[in-house]
Amino acid sequence: MPDRTPPLPPASPPSPPTPPPRRADVTTVEIVGGAEPLTVTLQPSDARWAELYLDHERRIRAALAEHSPLEAEAVGIEHIGSTSVVGLAAKPIVDIVVTVPDITAEEDYLDALLAAGYELRVREPGHRLVRTPTRDVHVHILERGDPAVGEYLLFRDHLRSDAADRALYENTKRALLSRPWSDMNAYSDAKTEVVAAIKERARLRSRSTGR
Repeated sequence: MPDRTPPLPPASPPSPPTPPPRRADVTTVEIVGGAEPLTVTLQPSDARWAELYLDHERRIRAALAEHSPLEAEAVGIEHIGSTSVVGLAAKPIVDIVVTVPDITAEEDYLDALLAAGYELRVREPGHRLVRTPTRDVHVHILERGDPAVGEYLLFRDHLRSDAADRALYENTKRALLSRPWSDMNAYSDAKTEVVAAIKERARLRSRSTGR
């Protein structure tokens, strides 16, 4: 009898190894331009946010291809934050996370992003933030494998599929934005407790579904 055992699927290619950091990372937080008052309000979910993300994903990849030694497969790009969740009211700021092999090697990515018109806003351990001059797009650069990236995606994917937590998060933001804030970071910190509770439910759900 011929052997009818189906062939094994080809093995997935191994993930590229993470190189050692080129140099020590920064140890302080630099906020270019200092604290800024929070003046924006929530807007209804807008399909144009996804389109804006795609425009900037292309812009980032083109800039890195032209001005960076990084290979395309070494860079990850994802739409995160409230504008990435259909049906969720949000501040009209599109958040994007870009992962690079070495956060300390700014010459591999930061010069390219600045050349593409983004402006440096934050330099801190493990994280860089650039944004558009109009402040409607924030690009967070993190190192590949940073647990924060998984947290961003866990939160995004859970809110996309869970209407109750999506409503809870929106209502929390509305309540907080009814108060004056001297700095956007203070507003973000005020959401920490609710965000942590939603993430915990997301982890429990992920474990129960095996995803």
